[in-house]
Amino acid sequence: MKKLKIYLDTSIVSHLDAPERADWQDDTHRLWSAIQAEEYEVFLSPVVMAEIDGCTEPKLSRLLNYLQKIQYTELKKTGEVTELAKKYLEAGILGKKSFDDCQHIAYACVYNCDMLVSWNFKHLVNIKTISGVKGVNALAGYREMPIYTPTILISGGADDDS
Repeated sequence: MKKLKIYLDTSIVSHLDAPERADWQDDTHRLWSAIQAEEYEVFLSPVVMAEIDGCTEPKLSRLLNYLQKIQYTELKKTGEVTELAKKYLEAGILGKKSFDDCQHIAYACVYNCDMLVSWNFKHLVNIKTISGVKGVNALAGYREMPIYTPTILISGGADDDS
């Protein structure tokens, strides 16, 4: 069976160390276990890496330690990514201050990931963004980009009807 290609935004890595949101942290750790078992093909962008590098110690060291425990591909910045992110801004999906979030979506689309996984409800995991991205992507020749939380992703594989 083909592994799903998942793009993780920074909120996923950050919630590996987020005791203030224990429920999200628990689900993120469940996803991380599946990633460590190589159930998914994982992609991160330079935006994710820069945002992680902006963390202070000791969180920075803990997050980098988590990343050392998984296989992932760090994507390259391209003009295509930048142009698609700008299209999201031009369409009014997100504001100029949210260009990094536009780039997260663009990386996932340009590199043909199966989904973007995020805890960012304000900018990414919401109907306005998902619908807007669907429209822009259709006009720009990209496929739809599902945007899910780890909870949705990890709950999708089990058959609860025993």
